Amino acid sequence: MNNAIILTNGLLTTSDAKTAHGLIRGSERFNILGVIDPPAAGQDAGILLDGLHRNIPVFDSLETALAQIGQLDSLIIGVATVGGVLPVEMLDIIRSAIRCGLSVVNGLHDYLTEKPELLALAQTYQVQLTDIRKPKPRQNLHFWTGAIYDVPCPIIAVIGTDCAVGKRTTARMLRQCCAAAGIHAQMIYTGQTGWLQGGQYGFIFDSTLNDFVSGELEHAILSCWKEMQPDLILLEGQSALRNPSGPCGPELLISGHAKQVILVHAPKRKYFDNEVHWGEIPPVESEIALIRQYGSAVLALALNTEGCTTAEALAYQEHYSSLLGIPVLLPLEQGLESLLPAIKALFP
Repeated sequence: MNNAIILTNGLLTTSDAKTAHGLIRGSERFNILGVIDPPAAGQDAGILLDGLHRNIPVFDSLETALAQIGQLDSLIIGVATVGGVLPVEMLDIIRSAIRCGLSVVNGLHDYLTEKPELLALAQTYQVQLTDIRKPKPRQNLHFWTGAIYDVPCPIIAVIGTDCAVGKRTTARMLRQCCAAAGIHAQMIYTGQTGWLQGGQYGFIFDSTLNDFVSGELEHAILSCWKEMQPDLILLEGQSALRNPSGPCGPELLISGHAKQVILVHAPKRKYFDNEVHWGEIPPVESEIALIRQYGSAVLALALNTEGCTTAEALAYQEHYSSLLGIPVLLPLEQGLESLLPAIKALFP
């Protein structure tokens, strides 16, 4: 497996580092050996993320990391900034990584392969620059056909009431939970972090020409079904149905034919992306009603308990259970095993 270090450079404890957070929680594509983030240096990245020690040290610099780790293959840019812009202050670290013989993996819209200086440097030191979010060539894109209706297994979309609330993490945890229970679940990734974590089937939603989003989604689901024959397919959601900066979700419900939904919500988050002028996040019950209008049912609510004490998290769980009458999950605190009976009930 490719030995890699993640670059967050001061953003590790912010929501902009959600790519890093996913990789810290696990990857089948990369062996994560550390994080570069000077303000958090000397700590364990897992402890900082969610209190679980994962033996992933945080370093103050690339040089310190190389001196302590030894053999590294890749530097992964672990941030997902607004607009996908590469923080300028990371460029010097990227140059140093290339000179040290590291390939660089980038999930931003700011492509390294379109920077002549970095391309020349990479050629000199014989390393690769990988821009995950670079659009596919037109000839490799698929248009929606309707063949999705022939997929017989349940398809569940994991969507959220806002960005960065844990949609991918919840989907990945549910896949792992199903595997432990003998249920063969596969996950369709729709973002760069899903690919970085080892996703086999999927596409990068926000770098796909709009005409082909539905077709790429369908193609990923069909490929997964034909090759793996899973009991269950999970779709990773992006953004939210009503987030004005990038509304997203109907494609999963309609083009992806997901008739079941796990809705992820952060009860203490009041505004979209925590930006007051973007507007308030609508109540959960109105989101469930909207999903119902699309012809799908919310199977469960998963809570992102950012900013909550344990007592507050449990109180929110009890409140929404009484209000909605569906399973309410605390994925990080309690796992997802309590959802398995509802999952099994979907099978004929």
